[in-house]
Amino acid sequence: MRTILVVNDIAVAPVVEGVEVIAARDYLADPRWAELRSCRVLNLCRSFRYQKSGYYVSLLAHARGHRPVPTLAAIQGAKSAAIVGLVSDELHETIQRSLAPEEGPRVTLTVCMGVESSGRHQGLAAALFGHVPLPLLQATFTRHERSGEWSLSRCTSLPIDRLPESAREQLGELIGRFLRRRRSSPRRDESCYDLAILRDPAEAEPPSNEGALRLLQKAAQAEGLSVELITRDDYARVAEFDALFIRETTAVNHHTFRFSQRAAAEGLVVLDDPESILRCSNKVYLAELLGRHGIRTPRTMIVHRGNLGPVAATMGFPCVLKQPDSAFSQGVTKVTGPEDFREQATRLLRRSDLLVVQAFMPTEFDWRVGVLDQRPLFVCKYYMAAQHWQVMRHRDDGRPADEGTTEAVPFDQTPPAVLEAAVRAANLMGDGLYGVDLKEVDGKPYVIEVNDNPNLYAGTEDELLGEGLYRTIMAEFRRRLDVRRQRGSPR
Repeated sequence: MRTILVVNDIAVAPVVEGVEVIAARDYLADPRWAELRSCRVLNLCRSFRYQKSGYYVSLLAHARGHRPVPTLAAIQGAKSAAIVGLVSDELHETIQRSLAPEEGPRVTLTVCMGVESSGRHQGLAAALFGHVPLPLLQATFTRHERSGEWSLSRCTSLPIDRLPESAREQLGELIGRFLRRRRSSPRRDESCYDLAILRDPAEAEPPSNEGALRLLQKAAQAEGLSVELITRDDYARVAEFDALFIRETTAVNHHTFRFSQRAAAEGLVVLDDPESILRCSNKVYLAELLGRHGIRTPRTMIVHRGNLGPVAATMGFPCVLKQPDSAFSQGVTKVTGPEDFREQATRLLRRSDLLVVQAFMPTEFDWRVGVLDQRPLFVCKYYMAAQHWQVMRHRDDGRPADEGTTEAVPFDQTPPAVLEAAVRAANLMGDGLYGVDLKEVDGKPYVIEVNDNPNLYAGTEDELLGEGLYRTIMAEFRRRLDVRRQRGSPR
């Protein structure tokens, strides 16, 4: 992809092989740049303040379908005290480890294209650039008097002419290095789109195994999508892609949610989208929503500190107690009596002011219906783990969880009421990819929960559909990308 470097003053611009230097006024006013179909815009303007030239360069680059670095999301994020605080929390251990030798109450680092000028804090600089991807960045860290711990207190963009001389001399080399690592799989043609698949290679129970990831890549390529597996370290690269598929367990207070938010803000097609993560990740929300729309669920009540007695008397025992953000059978407890209920509820209420309690409905298996774009994608029976009441049985000693077997079921062998209830429930969440868990008792389906980020495992969910399962998902990405292009979206 063609790259142009935009600066206010060409005289101070670094020299980078293969990169054309453009004055900001020319990029903003010259029609030939507005007509350029595709390019990367490295924005090194003096100021990114609102309505200054640097702000407009990234704004118009996005509108023209170019790839600005930094994006408007990155610019605005650096200005937000809340975002800076969030980055400080996420990088807490890295910050403490890197700055431990430093003395004094304050440290300021200069970071150029993810490289720290002094060379002493390179790991911290790379991590910081991943979260606040400003090309030229000045980060200030403050040591707290009582705890002695460091925190990130300020991030600002640094004009070229204020860089230390040593950093200015090597800026061209750093930019060249940055650009060389941006893409490992270039576009084959103008009709091809770039898809990122976010995964965590170290995750113990990922939503897709290695076999499924390979099949997703194969299906993506068949649909004309140039695909790359990325990790949490690639946050700064989100805007390079046209679409993002999250294949890492999602949570709101987690980097997966920030990836989703940023992808949506940048105009990418993204599964799971931020709204789906928000809606599906909280069982209190699900209980209220499903109840309001008349979708059958097990008898359900919301627990708080003031109603432990009435809830226990009303629900009866055994019952199931759930923390709102529970996943993969964790944070879900079967309680057998009043004392057990009070003990477990008190423990879980330390984390959340509200909990969900549901009637216990023992069944041999749970139905799982995959739903994509408001239509059924697959159906499975998830059988309970041996001698256990859940699909997964987690061990306290750290050994891998026991899982029940899984059986894929054709649509025509699935009770119509199960399919109908699953699609109705999923459609309340949006038009993304969901996994709806149901129990069937006396021929009636009961929706247990709706999950974003459902499992897609080679040999399990694809048992009947094979590669067709993954091809259907990638065809939906392609369809959405084509629709956006036809509507004139910058993407």
